[in-house]
Amino acid sequence: MQPNLVSYLALGGAIICEVAGSSFLHKSAQFTRLGPTAIMAMFYIASFYLLSVALKTLPLGIAYAVWGGLGTVLVALVSVVIFRQTLDAMAILGIAMIVGGVVIMNGFSHASH
Repeated sequence: MQPNLVSYLALGGAIICEVAGSSFLHKSAQFTRLGPTAIMAMFYIASFYLLSVALKTLPLGIAYAVWGGLGTVLVALVSVVIFRQTLDAMAILGIAMIVGGVVIMNGFSHASH
């Protein structure tokens, strides 16, 4: 596999693990529930490990922006779908701006190449 493909796959895995970790953070009830707290910690450790793998070939600023941005979007979606929370128009606009920023960085910035 090409190094950039491996890095982007690792970054995708890091994002998924971060989203899962954040979901279990919510379920941990401020670390008062041992099971969800332990699972949260494992997902966060895996997320940071996979992010470090991605950083072998991806620039830190680009990788972190994609990790943070897409993680934020996905956590917001999980909060709506799984936790039945609501997003107002400004939250949706903000999420759209995050997605737009990630697309612009990856599609048009020379820093990501």
